[in-house]
Amino acid sequence: MKYRAAIFDMDGTVLNTLDDLVTALNWALEQKGHRHDYQGRMVRQFFGSGVNVAIQRALAYEKGMPEKELVRVGTPGFEQIDGVSEGEVEQIATIYKPYYARHSNDKTGPYPGILHLLERLREEKMPTAVVSNKPDEAVRILAEEVFAGLFDSYIGEQEGIPRKPARDMTDIVLRRLGVVPEEAVYIGDSEVDMQTAANGGMDCISVDWGFRSHSFLEERGAGPIVSDAAALEAEILRR
Repeated sequence: MKYRAAIFDMDGTVLNTLDDLVTALNWALEQKGHRHDYQGRMVRQFFGSGVNVAIQRALAYEKGMPEKELVRVGTPGFEQIDGVSEGEVEQIATIYKPYYARHSNDKTGPYPGILHLLERLREEKMPTAVVSNKPDEAVRILAEEVFAGLFDSYIGEQEGIPRKPARDMTDIVLRRLGVVPEEAVYIGDSEVDMQTAANGGMDCISVDWGFRSHSFLEERGAGPIVSDAAALEAEILRR
C-alpha cells in the first residue's frame, strides 16, 4: 500500500454542506444590510479559503467584481477591495459563525459512498483525518455527528494557526497520526486543497463532485481527479 494515512478536506469532499452554507451566509449578510439572495452556484465559488474570504468574495461580487475574478480574492498579493473593509467582514463573520454552528447539520450529509469508503479505510487500519478551513467548532460538530468514530483527528480554522493552503494544520494532524508527509495523501475538491498538499509535501487526489468543476481542477493541473467514492478508494488504497 502506497499511503499510510488519508487526510480529507470537509466541504465539497466528504460532506455536501452547500445548502447550510447558503442559508447561513445569506442570513449573516442580511443582518448587515447586504445582498442576501445568493444561490448554491455562487456560494460554492465563495467558499474554500475560510469564512472571512467567503464574505469578502460575496461583498466583492455585490460591488461588481466579475465572477471569474472571485477566485483571486484572499490569495497572497491580492489588494484590498474598494468599499469592502476588514471591519465589516469581521462583523459579518462574527454573526455568521455562531449561526452556522447551530445550523451546520440541518441539510448537510455525506456524499454517496463516503461512509463506506471511510469504513473500508478503517478495515485497512489506515488512519484518517479532516483538515478544513471551516470554523473549528463546526468541523468538530460535523465530524462527531456525521462521522462518529470514522476520523482519528480533525481540525478547522482557529485563531493562531494559519489556514490552508499553509501547511500548519496538516502538520498538526500528521503528528497526531504518527506519519510523515510522504506517507500521507490529501484529498480535496479545490485549488486550495491542491496548494495545501503541495505546501505540506503530500500527494493530492482531487474530487470533482464538490465546489469546483472537473474542468476547473484540470486547468489548474490537478491529478488524479476522481468522480466517485469507488474511484477514490482505489486511488487511496492502490498497492
